[in-house]
Amino acid sequence: MIRDALAEDAEAIAGIYNYYVSTSLITFEEQPVDVPEMAARIAEVSAGGFPWLVAEREGRVAGYAYASTWKERCAYRFCVESTIYLVPGQMRAGIGTQLYQELIGRLRALRLHVVVGCIALPNPGSVALHEKLGFRQVAHFTEVGYKFEQWLDVGYWQLLL
Repeated sequence: MIRDALAEDAEAIAGIYNYYVSTSLITFEEQPVDVPEMAARIAEVSAGGFPWLVAEREGRVAGYAYASTWKERCAYRFCVESTIYLVPGQMRAGIGTQLYQELIGRLRALRLHVVVGCIALPNPGSVALHEKLGFRQVAHFTEVGYKFEQWLDVGYWQLLL
């Protein structure tokens, strides 16, 4: 089941996200996010008029996806950045595809024009998901992040709605 995120989901969402903060290179955040901060992030995205979705599996949050402002300047108002995270072990179960398809549908309904996905590289799973849904790579930045004592590349994928 896919639904809008609620403030009560902040703990589960923080748990998912903090796993990746602490153990992976796919987010450049280096400190875990506490529950009040995650609730504030959810509220900020929602207040901006953008969707923040969760996927439930067996009554538990199995993943989340949302869109947020790409850049602050007014001319960027029809472009958003998308984000998706799944509970470890839920990859390749179709949850990410379903979440992203619902997110894209909602963004189209909002009459947005472009969705940008930022992917820390290498990340073949995320690249495959984005390309499966029609995103195409438009940029590759070399060694722009530094985490866990290593330089990291970032790629940008774009979907025209």
